[in-house]
Amino acid sequence: SLPTKQLLAFQLAHAQAQDAVHCPLECEVLADELTQALGLSTAPLAVHSRAEDRAMYLQRPDYGRRLNEASREALQQAAESGQRFDLAVVIVDGLSALAVQQNSVPFLTALYDALGRDKNEWQLAPLTLVEQGRVAIGDEVGALLNADAVLVMVGERPGLSSPDSLGLYMTWAPEVGLKDDRRNCISNVRPAGLAYEEAARRLLLLLTEARERKLSGVKLKDRSEDNVLEGGSGSTRNFLVAD
Repeated sequence: SLPTKQLLAFQLAHAQAQDAVHCPLECEVLADELTQALGLSTAPLAVHSRAEDRAMYLQRPDYGRRLNEASREALQQAAESGQRFDLAVVIVDGLSALAVQQNSVPFLTALYDALGRDKNEWQLAPLTLVEQGRVAIGDEVGALLNADAVLVMVGERPGLSSPDSLGLYMTWAPEVGLKDDRRNCISNVRPAGLAYEEAARRLLLLLTEARERKLSGVKLKDRSEDNVLEGGSGSTRNFLVAD
């Protein structure tokens, strides 16, 4: 048996995790916050997966990986000019809309600042919000928007101590049907986990290396902590090593 205090703490954590899964994403609110915080000239695009509701999303994971027809048409229209972009940022509710609602604005503020200070220029596709989506749906969005790389920001599966964890998935040359081995992941982005500025720094290094080598996933290894483990705090070498 558990003492009352620990039992109540467990029950609270379990309830928070359940709420995170079923709480809907407030797209309009988030779109307004992003537009103001990032100084966007146009509001983010709002699209939807083939999963009509949360029940279908949970029962049919494959529906969450593809856009519905109306969303495909909307993105095709947005990309009519044929312009290519270096990066498409796709915000997906995933299994925790809470994580997306709370962490998207501060993380993207840090990322846009890092991209703006980078020596290389980054052309960004229109920001896209996806309801009832999973990670792979970003590949379809990135392909439709003519992006060389796609970043999917998604609410991760809630744990008992982390109902608000944001995951970042970067893929070079997105297209429908790619497997997980083509993606690089940075997880647990939140105030109690990986700091926004550090997540943005790691992601920018991944993006830079992916653009130089035209690849991502298992062929692009994350060595961000090697220098710390080896005690070489003065080293400036890149933490990415391609196989």
